[in-house]
Amino acid sequence: MTFSCFGFSNSCKGKNHQPPEQAPIDQDYLIIDVCSICAWLEIATNNVRVFSYNSLRSATDSFHPSNRIGGGGFGVVYRGVLRDGTQVAIKTLSAESKQGKNEFMTEITMISNIRHPNLVELIGCCVENSNRILVYEYMENNSLTTSLLSSKRKHISMDWSTRAAICIGTASGLEFLHEVVEPPIVHRDIKASNILLDGNLQPKIGDFGLAKLFPDNVTHVTTRVAGTVGYLAPEYASLGQLTKKADVYSFGILMLEIISGRSSSKAAFGVDLLILVEWAWKLKNEERLLDVVDPEITEYAEDEVMRFIKVALFCTQASAQQRPNMKQVVEMLTKNVHLNEKALTEPGVYRTRISQHAGGGSSSDTSSSVKKKGKKLVLSTELDSPESVTEMLPR
Repeated sequence: MTFSCFGFSNSCKGKNHQPPEQAPIDQDYLIIDVCSICAWLEIATNNVRVFSYNSLRSATDSFHPSNRIGGGGFGVVYRGVLRDGTQVAIKTLSAESKQGKNEFMTEITMISNIRHPNLVELIGCCVENSNRILVYEYMENNSLTTSLLSSKRKHISMDWSTRAAICIGTASGLEFLHEVVEPPIVHRDIKASNILLDGNLQPKIGDFGLAKLFPDNVTHVTTRVAGTVGYLAPEYASLGQLTKKADVYSFGILMLEIISGRSSSKAAFGVDLLILVEWAWKLKNEERLLDVVDPEITEYAEDEVMRFIKVALFCTQASAQQRPNMKQVVEMLTKNVHLNEKALTEPGVYRTRISQHAGGGSSSDTSSSVKKKGKKLVLSTELDSPESVTEMLPR
């Protein structure tokens, strides 16, 4: 028997609902009235735990700074230990959702049912007063930003096979969100800090449900779109055209970071201060593409590495129409395919420029550099099947 209080269902009116006699009520659960009991039954069925604010405050030692393990536009993440000894990652959301409690909980229930080896598991949440908190599984090796791109002591040395597995695993998780989940989820913020690593360095995409929990006008960059500068597809950043191909672009940038060991938002190359994807394209034109590879990688199969770099360039093409979908990307990374380089076009770039003025101050402006015809910006809409991206090799 299913009870529902979402949307203030009439199933609670005039009835004295009680949880089953044998059902244990964890002290961590927030159960304060009849409707909350109904919601508890509904959520327990869908594998979501609802925590009280006090229990999460206790788990993080009052959200002590020493327990902070990450943060971003959507909120701060703390390491926590539940009363049963389970380590978790607790994310306090800073963006204000316009959804009410019931609508927020409905979204949480849906997201919690999305399970894949390469997606971070959502364990539960807290919706108490103005607090909106998500509780995730704890990932021992934090994010790619910390483990690979950081120069600090948490840096982990990764050989080529490990990096290739991270690329493939991330692609598999993204393919699942795009092609299997109904309705499909466009992540909107694929980047190194949202790719988390477990104890075996298996990658898992984090924050994949936040795009659904917050409206489009809640952003965490200084643009009208949600995302992170350095990973933004030009048609999304400039025109707000959000499709799955925006995620594909971001994934291509991420691949270049994994292969090179350099951050797309920090590294600059040459006198023209090229960003990572521009530098990779320049090296391709100079037939020096292997210069992209991180010097820390001492042993690798050149053909495989070249294929991965070219896949990244296919993903970052200026025209969304020309980019492969994630199913094709997974195929290109895992199967014996020949890449049709004749179909490869120049990458698109979105960047924030900082210009210095005489008074010592600065002003920022944004620009989008993509493949142009004359002086007119050419942006295309998404097609399901880009033409001739790959060709299967004969067996």
